[in-house]
Amino acid sequence: MAKTSAKSEATKEQARARVAALRAQVAYHDHRYHTLDAPEIADAEYDALFAELKALEAAHPDLVVADSPTQKVGGGIRSELFAPVTHSARLLSLDNVFDEVSLEAWYERVKKGLGRDVALVCEPKIDGLSIAVTYESGRFVRAATRGDGAVGEDVTANVATITFPKDLGPSAPRHLEVRGEVFMRRDAFDALNRRLGEEGKALIANPRNGAAGSLRQKDPRETATRPLDLVLHGIVKVEGERFTTYAGALERLREMGLPVHPRSQRVGDLAGAKAYIAKIADARLAIDHDIDGIVIKVDEVGAQEELGATSKAPRWAVAFKLPPEQAHTRLKDIMVSIGRTGAATPFAVLEPVRVGGVTVSMATLHNEDEIARKDLRIGDTIVVQRAGDVIPEVVAPIVEKRAGNEVIFVMPSVCPACGGPLERGEGESVRRCTNLDCSAQTWGRICHFAGRDALDITHLGESTASLLLDQGLVEDAADVFFLTAEQVGQLPGFKDKSVQNLLAAIEAAKDRPIDRLLIALGIRHVGKSAAGALADHFSSIEAIAAASEEELAAVPGLGAIIAKSVAEYFRRETTHRILEKLRRAGVRLAEVREKREGPLLGKTFVVTGTLPGFSREGIEARITELGGKVTSSVSKKTSYVLAGAEPGTKLDKAEKLGVPVLDEAGFLQLCEAPPPSPTEG
Repeated sequence: MAKTSAKSEATKEQARARVAALRAQVAYHDHRYHTLDAPEIADAEYDALFAELKALEAAHPDLVVADSPTQKVGGGIRSELFAPVTHSARLLSLDNVFDEVSLEAWYERVKKGLGRDVALVCEPKIDGLSIAVTYESGRFVRAATRGDGAVGEDVTANVATITFPKDLGPSAPRHLEVRGEVFMRRDAFDALNRRLGEEGKALIANPRNGAAGSLRQKDPRETATRPLDLVLHGIVKVEGERFTTYAGALERLREMGLPVHPRSQRVGDLAGAKAYIAKIADARLAIDHDIDGIVIKVDEVGAQEELGATSKAPRWAVAFKLPPEQAHTRLKDIMVSIGRTGAATPFAVLEPVRVGGVTVSMATLHNEDEIARKDLRIGDTIVVQRAGDVIPEVVAPIVEKRAGNEVIFVMPSVCPACGGPLERGEGESVRRCTNLDCSAQTWGRICHFAGRDALDITHLGESTASLLLDQGLVEDAADVFFLTAEQVGQLPGFKDKSVQNLLAAIEAAKDRPIDRLLIALGIRHVGKSAAGALADHFSSIEAIAAASEEELAAVPGLGAIIAKSVAEYFRRETTHRILEKLRRAGVRLAEVREKREGPLLGKTFVVTGTLPGFSREGIEARITELGGKVTSSVSKKTSYVLAGAEPGTKLDKAEKLGVPVLDEAGFLQLCEAPPPSPTEG
């Protein structure tokens, strides 16, 4: 009995740790998606995290807390831009199902709750931004985002720029509150991106981001230039009228001239809902806006009220999520791009095809081994999808459609940008251009130098970097600190304001912490963790540059490979020229580093395998944040090996050396431990 109890307690602790990790991740991605309009992961990845959290909470009800993402509506408000609006009734989100079995289970719960069968209404689930719209005496008076469900953002002035009836006439009810979705049609989204490109501005990733970002513009005049649409899908409050069915409420909205989705349909029973789902899935490409599923609702209003809702979602409605969109097209060619480190990466040139709401003409192919593994040939008909509905990728060739004239791809031996040799190191999957003066590498280094994780020079993106190089205004990244207003003003598309913005961003970049500068220099193998370790140990760029390879290898968290790369970088003549320019420009090259603290202080980690709760960058950042260090190889000095699914040879080496091995749950428990005492440290 004691063994069983101990095992049960371990299982409970593992569940507790996993639930805590999942809640943190889901809350983070909710904020990125709903508040910042800048999602980092695909809907499918988010849905998987949310489903796992929900399943764990169902298995362990005592772990459920009121502020769990499963118990509340995802979202928030940006009070610095918009005034808060308290909704008269909460704007709830929807529970999701992903297959017919789950849909049937939902319908069985509905029937059990009511004791009878009910008719259903189906409509496409628009991928946009939820909105509450209010009319008084027939006149449009307010619009608010969903926010956290209870409080949203007042976006009345911005919504007023969208074309829809603002005056419903004398027969309209005295008070009317409706819910809907602001979205962007595909052709309008394409036109907007063309305009932004012509103006030299950053393009928008997809129509959903376009709609959310456009609606949240501080200046309504800017929103007015964006092609937004509105669809309404439910009456919340109406004075003097009562509806017995949801379908009847939609019809009343149509009578008032308000926009209702033309594909909304009363389908009767569950079999009708399944047929509707199949029909919409087949017609997905023909619909002129993005959808990510089908919404199924109980039609009878009385039944809706009887079923009620949880704190997060109504029990009388559910969203059937559709899988990521794929398409077939022709692989016209395979070309090679050169990155800042000289890495030669093949990419696919496609016959343009619409996938996931955007027109795709290029896709990643990763490396030559991946091309061979998939047996991709120039001229193939292929399956392409947007990985995570963001990055286009080639899934596979359709071998049955080969005509016999397809061409097997051969990786070039010389750089397409400079003509220098491409060499593949032993044990590496990529070839690299060995010419450090390669124009493609220089462009990549400037883009990396100005990137968000490096010196974060806003307004210095890829197109501006190209212009600076084409005009001969810079030869390397350090030259950006010597740009003048006169020089920048000569660049196409740069007016007084944009010149001032770029120069101000460059000036601010001079005072970034030195670990950010180390990242910006683009030293191979030096990421956030290694840069932080170097900065903590040496406190100045000059000291790092003067250190021997042995001294660098002795830095906790570095190891021989990174030490060799750093030493080689600072031995180059080109590096000396860059550092001299940085000194003359007044860039910060030294600083007093604050002593780090945390429960992982003094601990060294090696990470291997896939951790379901973290990306590789995420776990390394978490270790560093809590005072620990991450190294790339296992030694007797390693404190822990953190092992996930499909670990490599590092796990075998840890076991041979007797290095403690942690799973994710063990790591999370370690993170909650008190920091070591001065004696322990």
